[in-house]
Amino acid sequence: MSRTALINIDTQQSFFHREYWQEKDFPDFQQAISALIAGCEARGVPVVDIFHVADSGPFSLESGFVAPMPFLTHQPAVTFYKHVHNAFTDTGLDRWLRVRDINHLIICGIRTEQCCETTARVASDLGYRVTFASEATLTFPMTHKGITLDCDALRHRTETVLEGRFATIKTVHEILECE
Repeated sequence: MSRTALINIDTQQSFFHREYWQEKDFPDFQQAISALIAGCEARGVPVVDIFHVADSGPFSLESGFVAPMPFLTHQPAVTFYKHVHNAFTDTGLDRWLRVRDINHLIICGIRTEQCCETTARVASDLGYRVTFASEATLTFPMTHKGITLDCDALRHRTETVLEGRFATIKTVHEILECE
């Protein structure tokens, strides 16, 4: 059994119903994450789906949108629901991984600088080796104090703060070459 798991974070239909949703980077993300999932499945790496759940709106279970995006056809090894930014707090993910002696996590999903980055940081703090597949993550522009960071700037910022501290940044091709 592989000691690696692919953690697919928040790749859910809820995002289609947010005001900031945009299609600009979606085709590239869709292609990258699909290749990563298929490659991991072919190598016997379990895929873990994580979905964000809120009390109301498009992230509530009642909305019907807390479901995989339509292009995703894989069968996850397990699915966990989270209520915070990281995939570990109160989900059972850590226990599930440890019972299976998994010590290496590949992180992909939505949003690069929020739930994906936060999960990578927590995973590292918990002792996991973390690979961050930033090309298989998706985000949206953010504005603070009149300054907007586009998706490329947010991705670069995330890679900069994670690399060598919390994770190793790799492309999908590099990840699948190693597994």
